[in-house]
Amino acid sequence: MEQGRFVQTIKDRCRLCYTCVRECPAKAIRILDGQAEVLTERCICCGNCVRVCSQGAKQIVSTVEQVDALIASGAPVAACLAPSYPAEFTDVAPGVLVAMLRKLGFSLVSEVGFGADLVADRYGRLVERADGEGHIATSCPALVEYVERYQPGLVPRLAPIVSPMVALGRALRRIHGQGLKIVFIGPCIAKKREVRSPRGRGAVDEAITFVELREMFQARGVTPEGVAPDEFDPPRAGLGSLFPISRGLLQAAGLSEDLLTDNVVVTDGRANFADALHEFAAGELQTHLLEILCCTGCIMGPGMATTASLYSRRASVSRHMREIERTFDRGAWERNMRQLDDLDLSCGYEVHDQRVLVMDEPDEVRKVLARMGKTKPEDELNCGACGYETCRLHAIAILKGLAESEMCLPYTIEQLRKALSEVADSEGKLAKTRAALMQAERLASMGQLAASVAHEVNNPLGVVLLYSHLLLEQARDEALRNDLTIVVNQADRCKKIVSGLLHFARQNKVVPEPVDLHELVEHSVRAMQLPSEIALQARCECDDPVAEIDRDQIVQVLTNLVTNAADAMPGGGQLEVRVRGDERTLYLVIRDTGAGIPLENRGKIFEPFFTTKQIGKGTGLGLAIAYGIVRMHRGDISVESNADPAAGPTGSTFTVGLPRRAEQD
Repeated sequence: MEQGRFVQTIKDRCRLCYTCVRECPAKAIRILDGQAEVLTERCICCGNCVRVCSQGAKQIVSTVEQVDALIASGAPVAACLAPSYPAEFTDVAPGVLVAMLRKLGFSLVSEVGFGADLVADRYGRLVERADGEGHIATSCPALVEYVERYQPGLVPRLAPIVSPMVALGRALRRIHGQGLKIVFIGPCIAKKREVRSPRGRGAVDEAITFVELREMFQARGVTPEGVAPDEFDPPRAGLGSLFPISRGLLQAAGLSEDLLTDNVVVTDGRANFADALHEFAAGELQTHLLEILCCTGCIMGPGMATTASLYSRRASVSRHMREIERTFDRGAWERNMRQLDDLDLSCGYEVHDQRVLVMDEPDEVRKVLARMGKTKPEDELNCGACGYETCRLHAIAILKGLAESEMCLPYTIEQLRKALSEVADSEGKLAKTRAALMQAERLASMGQLAASVAHEVNNPLGVVLLYSHLLLEQARDEALRNDLTIVVNQADRCKKIVSGLLHFARQNKVVPEPVDLHELVEHSVRAMQLPSEIALQARCECDDPVAEIDRDQIVQVLTNLVTNAADAMPGGGQLEVRVRGDERTLYLVIRDTGAGIPLENRGKIFEPFFTTKQIGKGTGLGLAIAYGIVRMHRGDISVESNADPAAGPTGSTFTVGLPRRAEQD
C-alpha cells in the first residue's frame, strides 16, 4: 500500500463518467490518459468518490492485514466501536456484536461514544469561555484534512480538541497501560489517515471500516448464532452515542443551535461544508463554534455496508440511545468522567497547502478555453459535466495537470460531430472512388475487347478500302461509280470508327511536352465553328497554366467536350471553358447551360458507342476517346450534371484533371 493512500482506482471498472471528480470537494482526482487517479497528497479521505461510484471503481484500501498482525502479536488488543454501529448492524444485538468481536481475538471491546462524551465536555467548556474568536469543531478528520490543505488560513481556528476516537484511545491507555493495542472500527476512511497523523499517533494503532469488519467475520466464520451475548467493557458511553448524527455533538455537550444568537452553527454534506468554511474565513459567518461534517452524519460514512436510507439509520441510532437510557448507570458514568477530567485531549494542526485551482495567468487560461472552442463568455456553459463547477476552473485544472480537454462534454460532442462529418465525407469520397474504379474496370475490359476487334477488322478493312478505290478509279459507268462511292465512303467511316476504337483502347502513345494550357484553349476555341446563339467564355484562373501534355491529344479532348456541350444547347446558351490548378494538377473545366445528362445515363457516357444523339449524328466514341486520352495522361475526368429544372439550373460541367509532370512508363 502506498504510504498515505487509502482510496484506489480499479482501472478496468472506471467508465470516465467524472462523477468522482464532481463529488470530490478537494478535486483530488486527476484524469490522465483517460484514467481517473486519486492523488494521495490532495485526498482528504472523505470517501465521496467511493460512495458515488456506481461501478465500484473506487475502493477503500484494506488494513485488515495490519489488524490481524496486532491480534496475532500476543499483546492485548482493544476494539473501539464507533457509535454509528447500530445503523450498520441492525440485525445484530449490541451484546452479540461484542461477543463476536471477542471471538475474533479482541481483549477489550469499548464504545467510542465515551470518547465522544469526553470531547463533548471539552467543547462545552470551549464555548463557555469563548472570547469572540470562533472555532471550528474537529470531530470530523476529513474536515481537518480539508482545512489543512485548502483553507490553511483557518488552521488557527480549528478547535484544539482531539476527535472522540483519539480521546478514547488516550483514556484506555491511561486505564490499561501503554502496552494495550487499540483498533478503531467505524464508518470513516479518514480515520485510517488520522491514526497515522500527529493527532492520532500514540493513541490508536489501526483503523478499519465496518465493511472490513464484516469481511473478518466472514473469513473466520464468526456468526451471531455461534456466540453468547456479552457486555461492553467500561467506561460505558452516555449521550456521546449521538455523535454520528448531525448535531449530536451539541446535544452531548449541552449546547443548542440558537438561531437568534448564532453562537453555534451546524452544517454537513459535501455541498455545504466548503461554502460554510469560505464564509467563515471571509468573516461573513460570526459564531463561537462551527460544527461541520463532510458526510451527512457519520451514519452515512463510506465505510458502511448497509444500504438503508439516512432516516432509517438515524432511527436505528436514536432507538439504541433510548435503550442505553433505560439501563444507564449515571453514577458510574460520572465517576469515569471525573476520573478522566484531567486527561489531556488537546492537539495541534499543520498546514499542508494544496491549493492549485488559482491561476494568475489569465492569458494561459484563455488559450486552454479557446482550444475547447470557448472563445466568448457565452461559450462557457458551466454545465459541470467535466466535474468542475465552471469552465474556467476546468481550464485551470488542465493547466495544472489534473484534467483533460476531453472531459468537456460540449467540446467532445463538437469533436464527435466533426469526426462524423469527416467520416461521412470520406464515405462519400470512397463511394465516388469505388464507382470510378468500377467504371474504369468496365471501360478497361471494353477497351481490351475494342482493341482486339479493331486489330482484327483493321487489316481486312484496309483491303476493302484499297480495292474500292482502285475500282472507283477504273469504273466508267456512272451508276457503278455511284455505288462504289457509297462503298468507299462507308469504308472510310468504318476506318474512322476503328481508329477511334484504337484511341479508346489507348493504343496510341503520349508524347508529352510543356504546353500552356490556357493558350491551347484560346487557339482551339477560336478555330471551332460554334453557333452564334452560344456565348463562349474562356478564362484562366491560375498563375502557371503550363503542364507536360500531348498537345494534339488534349486538343482532341477539348474539341470533343466543347462539341458535345454545343450539341446540348440547340437553342443557344452559355459555354464556359476555364483553366485552374494547384501545385500538382491543372484542371480543364467545361461548363454548359444545356439540357443536362439524366441520372440514369451518367454512368454510361464514357462507354464506346453510347450516344443520345439521333442516328447518323454521332458514333458515341467522342467521350470514350476523351476518356482514353485523359487516362493515358494519368489524369482523371468527371462530370456533374442536372437534367431536372425543378432542382435548379440545368447543364453539365466536365472537369479534366491533368498532372503537371508527365510520368515515365
